[in-house]
Amino acid sequence: MQAYAHPLPAYGCDCHVHVFGPFDRFPLDPKRAYTPGAASVEELSALLQRLGLRRVVVVQASPQGDDNACLIDALQRINASGELQARGVAVISEQTSDAQLRAMHEAGVRGVRVNLESAGEHDPEVGRALMSWAADRVAPYSWHVQTYTTLQVIASMADTLMELPVPVVIDHFGRATAAKGVQQPGFDKLLALVASGRAYVKLSAAQRISDLPDHPDAQVIAQALVAANPQRMLWGTDWPHPGAWHGQPRSPEVIEPFHPIDDERALQRISEWVSAEHWLALLETNPTRLYDF
Repeated sequence: MQAYAHPLPAYGCDCHVHVFGPFDRFPLDPKRAYTPGAASVEELSALLQRLGLRRVVVVQASPQGDDNACLIDALQRINASGELQARGVAVISEQTSDAQLRAMHEAGVRGVRVNLESAGEHDPEVGRALMSWAADRVAPYSWHVQTYTTLQVIASMADTLMELPVPVVIDHFGRATAAKGVQQPGFDKLLALVASGRAYVKLSAAQRISDLPDHPDAQVIAQALVAANPQRMLWGTDWPHPGAWHGQPRSPEVIEPFHPIDDERALQRISEWVSAEHWLALLETNPTRLYDF
């Protein structure tokens, strides 16, 4: 285990991971844009042990569509272990019934994800409609709505996000471009959402916003978000690190390799960027509140 700048809290949480497979039990969506390799509950548990974390949030990934069977299985297995605690973020559609939502809640789901980016959807009007529809569906369960999209789309949807009846969670630094700093267009809108308390941001997957080794240019982005509202910050590994490779088209016909990310260094790095007080908030206090641990 890496030496962190601050002591780990007793119930630190990785707020963004995925589980894939086994595919004979949990087949992928035939309409998926890419095909991931397998990433098992056992491998995830080993990762959490290495990091020294006891809680995890499993997020339904785009290749899994709205069939949440793999997610539910992972939550049930992790929570039955007695060693770790898990919550989930599902994907739903108009075909998802109220009975399915109730069953997901019982299994530990506490949010739904609207993945605009992986679907290639950059129209803010479409985003507003999808976010509003999802929020209305899950409000009776006190869930949140999570989105993965660009900073420009977030900024264009900001007024709608501010008015939703549930909290909003924004993936991966809001897809701000680290090299452009805090003055880049749209970042002020993201900061305002965070400052209002309406939106949480995951300080996860720095490699998605920075091309530099060890991502030092992401520090100013992270610290600006923390300064806006430390009670709305979360952290996650994005394990097992799916994502498009530069210059390579995505295809469902071949298995797309995961990215080789040092998760221990990622957690160590965030510990170096924040104070001890904010470290506790983003690893334990904030996830406990949002995910109902």
